[in-house]
Amino acid sequence: MSLSWPSRTSTLVLSGVTFCMALSVPSSFAVSGRQKAWAMFESAAKSNNATQRAIGVRALGLLRDNARARKLAEGALDDAKPDVRAAAATALGQMHAIESVAKLQKLLQDERISVVMAAAHSLRDLKDNTSAYSIYYDVLTGERKGDGLVAQQMDTLHNPKELALIGLEQGIGYVPFAGIGWDAWRYTHKKDPHPVRAVAATLLAHDPDPLTGTALVKAALNDKDWIVRAAALEAIAERGDPSIEDKIEISLLDANAHVRYTAAATVIRLTALGRKAARKEAEKKTALTQDPVVSSAPESR
Repeated sequence: MSLSWPSRTSTLVLSGVTFCMALSVPSSFAVSGRQKAWAMFESAAKSNNATQRAIGVRALGLLRDNARARKLAEGALDDAKPDVRAAAATALGQMHAIESVAKLQKLLQDERISVVMAAAHSLRDLKDNTSAYSIYYDVLTGERKGDGLVAQQMDTLHNPKELALIGLEQGIGYVPFAGIGWDAWRYTHKKDPHPVRAVAATLLAHDPDPLTGTALVKAALNDKDWIVRAAALEAIAERGDPSIEDKIEISLLDANAHVRYTAAATVIRLTALGRKAARKEAEKKTALTQDPVVSSAPESR
């Protein structure tokens, strides 16, 4: 596979020893983009850096119907850092992990309100409205309802800054930052309160025009703002065109961690779709080459 390097080559760097090890390729065999991507997620899950763990698990939300991704996210629900637990809860909701409902319900008793809100938001997405509404009731009234928030957490609900952060983080699922989260909001409001290119990239996810696919790849590889590159990669993942996968593998080496892990999830997702399409095509060809069964028995009169 040949990859054309984007104009930002000088900014593409490997981030730390862990990432280098994840992408190391012995000379005796080739490693696919999918294998590199999974190695990145496995490495992030074991990282000593909580930020890396949180960014990695958050990007897993792009991988629906994937047991390996779900198990990695479920493992992060027990992380010592609340940011990682919240990211894991958010990812499980985004990947529509119905199998994880019981674990998310357990997380409603977490000592950190931000984690509880993340779990409630995902439970609502997974149609467990009773659990979610109980938490929202607590937030609205500051009172207990059933087995909702523990009493010590109620002080947090009266802290305007904390409550604002929680609300923004859990409401950040609107376009275009579903897989990027709170860091995306902070970045855009510091640099650009209206990241129109990032929004445009996301809204083009389901445009069937091939020129749009080309434009998204260009943005993912070359845009100067990481949030636009990440948004373009999310759009490519949602677009689901396996033919683009080899073009965006180079983003696994992006200078920004958000972009790298979004690229990893995109590579895994497109590879799976490509394999599925190949299987269907093979089955179709097999069916066409089989001769119809013709009975040799004499016609009854």
